[in-house]
Amino acid sequence: MSETDAQSPALPAPSEQNEPRMAAGRTALLLAIAALLIALAAAGMGGWSFWQGQQLQRQAQAQLAEQRQLQQEWQTARTESEQQLAATESDVRQRLEQLPSQEQLAEQRQLLQTLQGDQQHLAQSLTRLLGASREDWRLAEAEHLLRLAILRLSALQDVPSAIALVQVADDILRTQDDPLGFAARGEMIKALEALRALPQPDRSGLFLQLAALREQGERLLHQPPQFSQPAREAPQQASEERVWEYIWRKLSPYLRIELNAEQELRPLLAGQSLAQVRLALSLALEQAQWAALNGQPQVYGAALQQASDVLTGYFDTANPAARSLRQRLAELAEQPVSVDTPDLRPALQSLQAYLRQRQQARGEEQPATEEAP
Repeated sequence: MSETDAQSPALPAPSEQNEPRMAAGRTALLLAIAALLIALAAAGMGGWSFWQGQQLQRQAQAQLAEQRQLQQEWQTARTESEQQLAATESDVRQRLEQLPSQEQLAEQRQLLQTLQGDQQHLAQSLTRLLGASREDWRLAEAEHLLRLAILRLSALQDVPSAIALVQVADDILRTQDDPLGFAARGEMIKALEALRALPQPDRSGLFLQLAALREQGERLLHQPPQFSQPAREAPQQASEERVWEYIWRKLSPYLRIELNAEQELRPLLAGQSLAQVRLALSLALEQAQWAALNGQPQVYGAALQQASDVLTGYFDTANPAARSLRQRLAELAEQPVSVDTPDLRPALQSLQAYLRQRQQARGEEQPATEEAP
């Protein structure tokens, strides 16, 4: 190394000279980035503010449109209300015009009072004609029940129905609790006790018993017995036998030998004769049934006697079925089909007298009530 080189001053290194420049470049870059970020943030804030303004404007427009629609609806409802109010007012005016005036009202009130007076007078007249109260109708019903009981006794001798009818009539008088009806109720109770003391024949039972005997008679009346005979032989076989035996075989079905000659003989019934006897017996028993239901003792006895005569005249007395049927007819002939009914007319006459007394008492009270006003 030379002396010149040793005496020259020392120069700085290149890296040391570039460091300040690099630091200044970094600072400028950071500042640019920060400025860019600030600009971006300001742009974002501006965009958000613009969007918010648009949203607020749209909401304001929607509210304004809704307010306009509500205003239109209110105007429409107001118009309709005014129209309805006008129509109602016109209707009320028309009705008020149709109402009668004070003079007409006074005339109608007077007519109504006259009509009410006529109606009361008519009601009083109707009460005098038909009876004073419901008790009169009940008493008229009791009289009708007594008449119906008398009719049932006289026509059908129906004692149970007559007892029920008189009992109902007595209950009607008992509910009246009127001292004037004491005599009428006494006669009615006498008639009721007389009816209860009567024997009550079992007409329906007799009817059914006679019906059963009719069926028994139909089973009893069979066709007469036929004699059994061997099979008929051909004419060529009969020629080989004796003539008398052949004649006997021919005549034996038409002959009947009665060993007890002292007894009365009964004819053999067959065909139409048997049907006629069966019909005669059935008609006699039907007539007895009718007489039992209607309380006709003479017809009842005559019909049973006719049926017994048919059995006696056409059927053997030794037949146990016929003898049993005849015995049952004799027992039924002793059964009563009618009773001596009491006279209910005194009870009816007493009730009618009680009704006349009530009418007379009411006739005396009516003039007093008419003079009282």
